[in-house]
Amino acid sequence: MVKYNRESCVAGKDPSLPVRYLTRIENIPQISPQERDRLAQVTAKYPFRSNNYYLSLIDWSDPDDPIRQLIIPHPHELEEWGDLDPSGERNYTILPGLEHKYNSTALLLVSNLCGGICRYCFRKRVFLNKKQDILSDLTAALRYLTEHREITNVLLTGGDPLALSTKKLQKIIHPLLSIPHLKIIRIGSKMPAFNPYRILHDPSLLQLMHTCAAAEKQLYLIVHFNHPRELTDLACDALKTVRRTGAVVANQTPIIRGINDKPDTLAELFRKLSFIGVPPYYVFQCRPASGNKSYTLPIEEAYQIFAQARARISGLAKRARYVMSHRTGKVEIMGLTEKHIFFKYHRAAAEVDSEKFMVFDRNPQAYWLDDYGEPLESQPLEIYQDILEL
Repeated sequence: MVKYNRESCVAGKDPSLPVRYLTRIENIPQISPQERDRLAQVTAKYPFRSNNYYLSLIDWSDPDDPIRQLIIPHPHELEEWGDLDPSGERNYTILPGLEHKYNSTALLLVSNLCGGICRYCFRKRVFLNKKQDILSDLTAALRYLTEHREITNVLLTGGDPLALSTKKLQKIIHPLLSIPHLKIIRIGSKMPAFNPYRILHDPSLLQLMHTCAAAEKQLYLIVHFNHPRELTDLACDALKTVRRTGAVVANQTPIIRGINDKPDTLAELFRKLSFIGVPPYYVFQCRPASGNKSYTLPIEEAYQIFAQARARISGLAKRARYVMSHRTGKVEIMGLTEKHIFFKYHRAAAEVDSEKFMVFDRNPQAYWLDDYGEPLESQPLEIYQDILEL
């Protein structure tokens, strides 16, 4: 039996130690008693969770360390702003834990646990309400998926599906493999960043991924690396191991104040991902979620960071799209002029909005689509059909 030395375990000094999770900042010796007292009100409202591996990535001598900003609570989270459902997920909930917003894609919230709780998290409600929003009736969800043949993609999310045991994950995934019209299973996870041992030390998880390929389903692991320093050798090994199962791996991240809001930092993240065969996928506008204000940038400032980052990298590294997950769909931020900003629906909840292009007057203080008011001009999908018929 391994005997833990508290200091080395918490600091992550010994790579032979299994990952140990922490839910109390009192157990982190690098945080002073004075700071713990300051943060008590924050952790009473929004829970804390991390582990010794992830905490070992922090440079504790730097109060602005980006990994620290990402995982350690801060008093500015108490600023009143946003809400617990910033993308209006309740509007598309069929039953608890099953959402159907886009015609071809269904979403299953299968876990109310993560390898860590990001302080900017847009889905804090799953940690606060525990079971209210999480899938509890798998049979009913499978019946819905079977009956709706337009659904070709299922996204498993939460929380983090890889926070579940592989046995629990198998009970969800195996029935999906027998639904003929489901061709893609996506798993959204930050576990490769929080705890790459979850992949490297579990052959049964890799076998489950192989099983998807054998059933002629394409598995996508959508990972969540926010900063280049999260891409440790262990994390990169975990991603390469997943790719060898036949799964496709892609990355998504918001642009987050204090973490990746410098063009060079974002460019380095894209570049490092491309070097290990993991394409950047979505870059999100941080959603107006409770406790999120200090992590969020105005859309136009964030777009310019995104554009400058892309200018620094090769074509293979610059495949990301900058989008906001609005209640009406995924809206892509396309570009700016001196006076105007341009948006297009990348995915739309309503068919009438598909590929709609919109022009607005610029608003440097806008954090969300709703802050722009009515568009100066918009072009629905039908205009492209009209052009083709000319």
